[in-house]
Amino acid sequence: MTARKFSRQRECIREYLKSRKDHPTADMIYRAVREKYPAISLGTVYRNLSLMVDEGEILKLCVGEGVEHYDATTAQHYHFRCRMCGCVLDLKAVPMNHIDVLASDGFEGKIEGHSLLFYGLCPDCLKLSETFQQADANGDAADLKNL
Repeated sequence: MTARKFSRQRECIREYLKSRKDHPTADMIYRAVREKYPAISLGTVYRNLSLMVDEGEILKLCVGEGVEHYDATTAQHYHFRCRMCGCVLDLKAVPMNHIDVLASDGFEGKIEGHSLLFYGLCPDCLKLSETFQQADANGDAADLKNL
């Protein structure tokens, strides 16, 4: 493996990702990094993200919306996607490595790992949903539509 040349832009991307827990998209990363490096292009951000994913420094998450999210936490963990607001969050769940063994049963190939995505309502959307349900039950739902 050849040594990679240091890049201030790539280091800025890395530090930004490490500071976030909300799994930003490339566009979000681009907008943030552009504040420090106004001349950076979206293509440069994508190339650096791709390089960092290929080298195992970060994770690329495909959560079913057609846009990839990025995560600086590479240790085994699971993700949650809110079906209402679309946020992607880490779950504090016990690793379920036994799934690999179960999936291997009767499979002639080699299972090397898995990724799991849970979905539902995040805490904020759940509260909002409950507020709407309560207001609807009280006949006050029209007052909440402006939230």
